[in-house]
Order: sequence, then C-alpha cells, then structure tokens
Amino acid sequence: MSMRNLLSRGLVAAVLGMAALSAGAAEQPGFYVGAGAGQAMIDDGALDDEDTAFSAFAGYQVNPYFGLEAGYADLGKTEPLGSAGPELEADAAYLVAVGTLPFTDRFSGYAKAGYSDWNVDTSITGVSDDGNDPTYGLGLQYRFTDAVALRGEYSRFEIDDSEIDLAQVQVRFDF
Repeated sequence: MSMRNLLSRGLVAAVLGMAALSAGAAEQPGFYVGAGAGQAMIDDGALDDEDTAFSAFAGYQVNPYFGLEAGYADLGKTEPLGSAGPELEADAAYLVAVGTLPFTDRFSGYAKAGYSDWNVDTSITGVSDDGNDPTYGLGLQYRFTDAVALRGEYSRFEIDDSEIDLAQVQVRFDF
C-alpha cells in the first residue's frame, strides 16, 4: 500500500471517528439571544481605520447542525486618511443561515452566510447611503452550560465595493 493511500485512509478514519464522537454533542433546537463587542476594520482606498463595534442577535436552532439568526451590528465610525473626506458611520441589520459543527460536547465551530441591510452616514449633513449586500463569517463557540456559551467570531459585511471586517467576542443565551 502506498504512503498516499495509507494517509488517505487514515484521514478518512480520523474524520469519521471525530464525527462519531461529536454526534451527541450538537446544539439543541430552540431559541437563543446574544450580544457581542469587538473591533470593526476597514482598509479601502482613503479609508484605513478601526473602531469599537457592538452587536445583538437572536436566532432559532432548527436542528443540531443548522440555525437561522437575525441581528444588528453597529460597525462604528471611520475617519479618512489624513484630512481628505468626511467621517463615516456604519451599521447593519442582517439575516443569516448558521451551520454548526460540534468538535466535543462543549466546543464547536460554525459558519454563517446571508444578507445585510446596511446604512452609512457621513459627517456631511444629510448625506447617507444604504443598500443590501452579502455578509458571512466564521466562529468558534464554547458552551459553559446548556444555557450559556461564549463565541469568538470573525465576520465580513460587504458594503457596495467595500468590506468591513468585524472581529468580536459574543455571549449566547439559549432558552
């Protein structure tokens, strides 16, 4: 048996073993809410800035591996490089599908994707922009109890031709 074939079979066995160990460790169906805080970052042309960001979310875990989540993210303010241009302030309401992959009975990973309804206001009176664009992210979750979990998440909000990245720590409460 070649080394390549042996490695392939070993990898398949390891993945199946992990899936079997984590099969009973998935999320329980039901409603949840949460909130997070972190850092919003943009690096696009004349904008290269970071600011504190906040989020709140609510969702429903349809089954152990799939859920739906709606939320609001205050993406903070950005200042242009130098003194060229106005300050921008952004926020977004979003709806995403969330896929969960349990690693152990308390630790899991998740990916989410959907759409956001964003709004950008400027420091110039009366000038704002809004629209709908994709949003997506990855995260890790550690469950302290059946009702409380800590999440670390990295998300991206597309806003026209720009992207705002959001890295945050969240707390999730299940009902």
